[in-house]
Amino acid sequence: MLWVKSFHIIFVVAWFAGLFYLPRLFVYHAMSSDLPGIERFKIMERKLYYGIMTPSAILAIVFGMWLWLGYGISGGWLHAKLALVLMLVAYHLYCGRLLADFKHDRNRHGHAYYRWFNEIPVLILIAVVILVVVKPL
Repeated sequence: MLWVKSFHIIFVVAWFAGLFYLPRLFVYHAMSSDLPGIERFKIMERKLYYGIMTPSAILAIVFGMWLWLGYGISGGWLHAKLALVLMLVAYHLYCGRLLADFKHDRNRHGHAYYRWFNEIPVLILIAVVILVVVKPL
């Protein structure tokens, strides 16, 4: 079980690194006006989303489900954590939609929007860590 838990944590950390960094790239992309810079951001965003974030998300979920179903982890805290994970998946998918908008030069938001948007995974991370460690439910 410790190997499964270790890999779950590794992929969660990698996924969150992307969830923290991609919206920050969106901030700078939204502020950029020069064509070479815009094209550079498109490449960075695509590689981060498809090369790191999505594989890490999938593997984090796979190892998390293995822990849940394979080792019988349960409790009210887990239901709350799963709800937060669903919110993270929705956030991740919305990032993919924003990525597509930037790719096709259809960005509809200013840099301030992305600065606030960037804080959502921080709040979810705080809640998840408290649920997992403290198990208040």
